[in-house]
Amino acid sequence: MAGGLFADRKRLWDFTRPAAAWIRIGRPVIKVGKRLLGLPMAVILLAIIWSARVITGSPRAAAQDPQEPPVGKPSPRLLPPPDGAIAPGDVDPKTLTAVVDELVACGTRSSLSSWQAGDRGIGCGRDRIVARFEQISRSTGGRLKVNVERFQATAERTGGRPLPLENVVAILPGSDPLVETVFIVSGHFDSRPSDVMDPAAGAPGADDDGSGVAVSLECARLLASHQPAGGYRATLIFAAVSGEEQGLLGSTHLVDYLRQNGYAVGGMLDDDIVGADFAPGAPHRVRLFSAGGAEGADSPSRELARAVEEIDSSAAVRLIFREDRLGRGGDHIPFSDAGWPAVRFTEPLEDYHHEHQTPRVENGVQYGDLPQFMNFQFLSNVVRDNAEALRELAMAPAPPVEVALSGAVTPDATVHWNAAPDPARAGFEILWRDTTAPRWSVYDFVTTGSEYVFQGVSTDNHFFAVRAVGTNGARSLATPAAPRLRRPASVQPAAPPSGAHQQ
Repeated sequence: MAGGLFADRKRLWDFTRPAAAWIRIGRPVIKVGKRLLGLPMAVILLAIIWSARVITGSPRAAAQDPQEPPVGKPSPRLLPPPDGAIAPGDVDPKTLTAVVDELVACGTRSSLSSWQAGDRGIGCGRDRIVARFEQISRSTGGRLKVNVERFQATAERTGGRPLPLENVVAILPGSDPLVETVFIVSGHFDSRPSDVMDPAAGAPGADDDGSGVAVSLECARLLASHQPAGGYRATLIFAAVSGEEQGLLGSTHLVDYLRQNGYAVGGMLDDDIVGADFAPGAPHRVRLFSAGGAEGADSPSRELARAVEEIDSSAAVRLIFREDRLGRGGDHIPFSDAGWPAVRFTEPLEDYHHEHQTPRVENGVQYGDLPQFMNFQFLSNVVRDNAEALRELAMAPAPPVEVALSGAVTPDATVHWNAAPDPARAGFEILWRDTTAPRWSVYDFVTTGSEYVFQGVSTDNHFFAVRAVGTNGARSLATPAAPRLRRPASVQPAAPPSGAHQQ
């Protein structure tokens, strides 16, 4: 069960973290004990010391703190996640390879290059993406709607002049009142050479970001063909945007497009540089970047990142609590700036010989963003991570709103929330975590109501949240509980003492 596994991971870490410290202690104990007593006796000595640690609980700091709650937390029955999960074998690496090769064959996809149809330039990339989306639409009965959005944008990297740009957007409509809530996966199909203002130089863009476009296309194929009975609750959008290298221009326009069409973004997954895995021992986990709130508080983007990791597992996704790589940015940023949940997937360890480089050989070193440096097994894993997260989130009820925390200067924390009636909602999971913990744990599950009291739990020592759970087991994003602000009463000037001099 998802909630149980989520809590188990935290309990496992609580146990193994001090164990790692004891391994460091055990090495010198074994070394000295082996010399004085022989190896068997040294091992027995270390086992006795370890057993004493387990029995006494020392040196765990938690044993020195009051237990919250004092009589033990509830043990709720949690619903399992939705049936029909997308399996790694459902992803087609040959299709991913073909998509990347088709885009690379355009020579350059600089946003400053030609938008005309042909074999070279960004118009070439657009046409090949549109053809792929339309093929998926035909194979799934035409329910996937493919649009090309044309617009203009002006920025420093357009030379200060309006630049014609285009986004390709494929929409899989939802099936109930959540149809205006959208979950998005996006990659950018423009590329760049060493000189971002050179529209003629070669810029194959295999990894940056042919890989992200391949993720968007393959997610469209998987999710359009794996629809649950009755379809998804929320709308799914599969996007390939332009102008990223010129200043996030396509994603900024996509934010405007969604607002103008009345959509609210439930979550945006940006896949940018997700096709290579250069470090020995590949494949590794994909990195998932998310911006925090003011002063490090929770944010919608951080909650989306936690949800994706819980769905896909911490063995597949590495949470990075930063907005993006240091000094860099991606297409998720206009969404998070708009207050919408947005995260970025990026490969584990980048090689800058193969990013933003015109292809060439210097001193025997090959530069350039070429398909030969890709790892399509890793890319397949990233596709599965995106697709399964989108599937479960699009099947979930709407998150609770107006979640508030009260109970200051009392022994109990109380969480309040609002949620519209929903016959497909089974109830709410009540979440908590230490203020220093990165992940939520499920405290309890309730089927009705809009208030929960944590008896014997201080408001000071934990953060709290609530999320909705569907009858199908799909979970919404968590909504953190915000403290109810205590407003000072208006202060009236004190009356002057009787007999005081009046001016």
